[in-house]
Amino acid sequence: MLLHDTALIYGRYLRQSLRSRFALLFGVLMPLLYLVFFGPLLTGLPLGERGSSWQLLVPGLLLQLGLFGASFAGFSVIIENGQGVVERMRVTPVSRLALLLGRVLRDATVFVFQAVLLVLAAVVMGLRAPLAGVLIGFAFVALLTVSLGSLSYALAMRVRTPGEFGPLINAVSMPSMLLSGLMLPMTLAPGWLDVLSHFMPFRYLVDAVRDAYVGSYTSTAMLYGVLVAVGLVALSVTVGTRVFRTSGA
Repeated sequence: MLLHDTALIYGRYLRQSLRSRFALLFGVLMPLLYLVFFGPLLTGLPLGERGSSWQLLVPGLLLQLGLFGASFAGFSVIIENGQGVVERMRVTPVSRLALLLGRVLRDATVFVFQAVLLVLAAVVMGLRAPLAGVLIGFAFVALLTVSLGSLSYALAMRVRTPGEFGPLINAVSMPSMLLSGLMLPMTLAPGWLDVLSHFMPFRYLVDAVRDAYVGSYTSTAMLYGVLVAVGLVALSVTVGTRVFRTSGA
């Protein structure tokens, strides 16, 4: 029943996304602008990392896509809450876990599709990376989306207006981006900032994807990245399911 319920919710929201093709393509615009206007500035700079500047930048842009897109996913729940849609779903026999999973799996599908478009554009710009590494990058985007989407929906169930939700998300997402080394490796930062960044879990995902893009699949960074990503998913889905079960009960 869980798989059946999840498939129903997933199909409902995926059809909504497919009907809004403009929003589907517009979501990849910000990382694409970074790729086109920021990427060429890194060419030839001593970044202290293996691989080319594109192998350094593109993994960060992929995770930036998941970070910002999934973090703001909860806006849709706030709208549905105001219209009574969530409450009508919650009184049905549908599993509370399915109510969450259907949404976050739709988000993961959308952002992986946008990540494919971003990588194709990066290849045109000069990116060269092993296929296995690119596929691993897509997997990390999906895991990051599921974890952050779950937390975003959980937060949206607790706040009442978009005016409360937006500043909270910005207060978390911007420091997360800056301390994760999405644009540039944190090894270039002062020592104190590099140490501080190790307390940011997203840094381990970025390091893992960068290793994958240079063909290093068994490194310590890859191991830490997988462990952190899976741990975040487990924790976030648990929190999100509990909120969907208890909020407003």
